[in-house]
Amino acid sequence: MEAENFSVGLDIGTTKIVAIIGRENEYGKIEVLGSGRSKSLGVHRGVVNNITQTIESIQMAVEQAELNAGLKIGSVVVGIAGQHIRSLQHSDYITRPNAEEVINEDDLERLCNQVYKLVMLPGEEIIHVLPQEYRVDGQSEIKHPVGMYGGRLEANFHVVVGQVSSIKNIGRCIKSAGLDLGNITLEPLASADAVLSQEEKEAGVALIDIGGGTTDLAIFKDGIIRHTAVIPFGGNVITEDIKEGCSIIEKQAELLKMKFGSAWPGENKDNEIVSIPGLRGREPKEITLKSLSKIIHARVVEIVEQVYVEIKNYGHEEQKKKLIAGIVLTGGGSQLKHLKQLVEYITGMDTRIGYPNEHLAGDSDEEVASPLYATAVGLLMKAIDGDRKPIQIEPEIEDKEKEASPKDVDSRAETLARAQQKGRKSIFDKWSEKLKEFLDNAE
Repeated sequence: MEAENFSVGLDIGTTKIVAIIGRENEYGKIEVLGSGRSKSLGVHRGVVNNITQTIESIQMAVEQAELNAGLKIGSVVVGIAGQHIRSLQHSDYITRPNAEEVINEDDLERLCNQVYKLVMLPGEEIIHVLPQEYRVDGQSEIKHPVGMYGGRLEANFHVVVGQVSSIKNIGRCIKSAGLDLGNITLEPLASADAVLSQEEKEAGVALIDIGGGTTDLAIFKDGIIRHTAVIPFGGNVITEDIKEGCSIIEKQAELLKMKFGSAWPGENKDNEIVSIPGLRGREPKEITLKSLSKIIHARVVEIVEQVYVEIKNYGHEEQKKKLIAGIVLTGGGSQLKHLKQLVEYITGMDTRIGYPNEHLAGDSDEEVASPLYATAVGLLMKAIDGDRKPIQIEPEIEDKEKEASPKDVDSRAETLARAQQKGRKSIFDKWSEKLKEFLDNAE
């Protein structure tokens, strides 16, 4: 295949590592050119704990994707999760030297850069600074202040913080696998891009991404990210419980969970039995599906209740913060039978399973459209967004409008809106530039 513009998303998970190569087609949909998947061996609960094994797993996934696409991968956008991630709310302001000049992207950048200088706990670093609402000279609830007049620019920020060592370890694995780190982004934000519609984000929605090692939560309201959290439990803990409860090996426990597992014990009859082959000529074990689903149910309830505590902490009970679009479940763990019904029962909120197929071109591989690949597709979308060239806009737009035709004014307004969007995206890139600098200096 000819070397065209393409982007790569790399999802380093606890159970699997996925690399997806893709590009945007003329209809704005994502065309997947190739994907690769390998078993993740050096990651525990979203955190790298064996550098060598992680590098090997990354290389396997990348080689498979390269083979499928017939392309050579250079730069990747990678996701970060893990129990070390936490988030906080912060307000900050800047005073502008000339209130008679309109607010521009530089002012927003200066305000965001100020937040990046916040003093964190030892060993922690800011990953994302996400602006929520702006205030200009006391006027509140402004979403895009570019083009307004004002002397004091304030904003509320959602700040995502992670452990420096964990982040650097991911960067080191990427470099050692022979790849360039294009950007690093929080996994729940990537999953949200892949499975949530703009209408859901406006109405208010909680995205729950149940992975192998962690369960990630992202809450949106009025189109803005409001809360993120990472719960250090996922599908692997359920497998571990089945392994201990039924006295079988991990591989058998995983197969049992996937083939016969259910989050709702009431649906299995007492006489439904599955036989597990014994080890090395030992007698086979007989397990009732009712006792299997009881084990799964107990752990799933614990995970869902922890997530619900986070949703309530955001203030879901208040009318102003009500999440009208309810809950969207995604990730490999969301494929567990009757999970949707259990989540609705515990939370009382409307629930659906999120598939990333809305953004994919019609001829995409069915496997990639599975909730299992939601994070990887979201990272690919972030990579495509990051690869778009910045739009140049004329600084004296207001003077030229006087002599411009209405058609020109419309097109400039459109360009300005696109530039504002670009400016908001550029905030995500700042931290990864810092990380790349650190990794280059470390060599």
